[in-house]
This record gives sequence, structure tokens and C-alpha cells, in this order.
Amino acid sequence: MTNFHNEITTLSSSTVNMARQFYTKSGQLLKIGTGSGTKWQWLKKGRPDEEKAQLHNELVDNLLRTINCGYRHLDTAEVYTTQPEVAAAVKKSGIPREEFWITTKYFPGVSHQAALTKGPIEFVNKALKELETDYLDLLLIHHPFVTPGLKDYLSLGDLWKEVIELKKQGLVREIGVSNFAVPHLKEVFESAGSEEFYPVVNQIEFHPFLQNQSKGIVDFCKEHNILIEAYGPLSPLFRADEENENVATFKKFLSELSSKYDKTEAQILLRYTIQKGLLPITTSSNEERIKQSLEVYGFELDDSDVNQIDELGSKFKFRKFFNDQYAAGFD
Repeated sequence: MTNFHNEITTLSSSTVNMARQFYTKSGQLLKIGTGSGTKWQWLKKGRPDEEKAQLHNELVDNLLRTINCGYRHLDTAEVYTTQPEVAAAVKKSGIPREEFWITTKYFPGVSHQAALTKGPIEFVNKALKELETDYLDLLLIHHPFVTPGLKDYLSLGDLWKEVIELKKQGLVREIGVSNFAVPHLKEVFESAGSEEFYPVVNQIEFHPFLQNQSKGIVDFCKEHNILIEAYGPLSPLFRADEENENVATFKKFLSELSSKYDKTEAQILLRYTIQKGLLPITTSSNEERIKQSLEVYGFELDDSDVNQIDELGSKFKFRKFFNDQYAAGFD
């Protein structure tokens, strides 16, 4: 039995077009997610060698704070090395596993860096132990840029066959991808054979300055009932050229919207993402901002304001990840 409804999603008082809805095993609608990558993986990896295998207690505490504020959607990945911290936070919370939605990502290797495990099957068995659970809610392939010749190389098609097997075994509830462009998705479709085993999520970088990570990807995913999860939705607040005239114009408008709706600029951007039909993945260590991010289901932007964010945002291009691979995505 599937865990989504392929229909219009109703969130609070606002109606939003989403490709799919997902639910935790306890029946709670999937909402905004919190990540454990971003700065956290580098803080953990940057410790002395003798400490790298130990829990990063600051991350555990932050995840627990986030959970206590109301988050149930937790995002991690093999390459982040933060799966044990997610497990520790869930355990400390005392909240049943079934109330959480846990996503992790298999790293297939890239460029000069080989995969960390021999394939999705080996990875998931390791992840289940690190996450101290007997199932994953969502498994993603972290990116499509597999490199022939690397140790444990598998083509996208072969990777996807392993992912399908994991779903058939019941170890994974839902299957998807991350940072995939249209050609990559088509390759996976061919490997899947049946729509039953098509990816149901594509997690990509998305914000007003990058409204398509790759050419036509948002519309393609919507047409094929693939929910887009958006990482980096707040990038315009932190990673833009302040001296650029188009950035200044955008930020002025964002400030005006903040006053108009009596919401923070971060809340405006998160709500914008939701009204575009995407599910945001964000992170914060500030308790007030964590709580504010969950309040984005309690108000709605006027369509004209969403359109203006689109228009002003499109005048400045900013990409944080996969610059070399997706330079053509700006076309």
C-alpha cells in the first residue's frame, strides 16, 4: 500500500499543489524537514582523528531541540556521517520511531572519490544499524554523477535495481533521488521498467536565485508525480552578492513582504517554496528560528507576491552546489 495521495495537498488553511503527499507510519502528514549536513558534517569531520568516530554531542542536542520544537522530518546522508547522531536524538526524545520520517542518501562516488560502500544494499544495511531502526522512510541516491573506473562503480541503472530490491524487501518505504536532471531520471525510469518503481522524490537545490537546478527539472518532476524537496531554500539570505543591483532589489522586496505579512524573511522564503509546490529542507541551531520555520503553514502569500519573487529572483543567478556539472542549467 502506498504512503502518499497523488492529489492537491492541503496544509493548514492554505492549498498548495504538491505532486505527492507522504505520511509517517503513525499517519502524520510529512512537512518541512531539518537537515544534519550543512555545517554539522564539517564540524564532525573536522575533529581530531581519535574523535571522529564519537558522537557529535552538539549536533545531537540541536536535533533534539529541533524535535522538541515539533520537527518530525529528519534528513541525513551517508557522506554526512551523521546517522548515529540522528539515532541518538530520536532515542533521547522518547518519541516513537513511527512518528518520524527519516531520509538518508546513498553516496555513489564522484570524480576522484569512490563510493563509501559497495552499493545501496550494503549501505542500507549499515544505515539501519547506525540509525537504530529496521526501516527507512525514504532512501535517495545522493547524486547522479557516477564515475566509471572508480572502485565499486555502478551505473545509475544498476544502482536503481538495488534500490528497487530494498523497497521490495520492505527495508525502505519510499525511494527517490537527489540532484538528478531530466536525462538522469529518464535513465532511472528505463531501469525501473514499471512506474511502480519510479523515484517519488527528487531533492535538489532550490531558491529564488536558482528556480531550476537543471533545465526544466521542476516541471518535469511535477509532470511525473515526483515531489521535489528543496535544500538551500534560504540561500538568498546568506550567499548572495550584496552589491549587485538585482540582489538589492530582491532583498528590498523581501523586506517589504516581511512587513506586509508580519513574518521573518526566512518564513517568507520557506512559504514561497511551499507555494511553488516544493517541500523545504532547512536547518538552524536557534530555537526561535526553528519554531518560526514550523509556522509557515499558518499563512499564505498572495499569488502576485509569489510571481514577483519569481521574477526578481530570476534576475540574479546563484548556485552553491554542482556548479561544474550544472552550469548549463542557467540557460
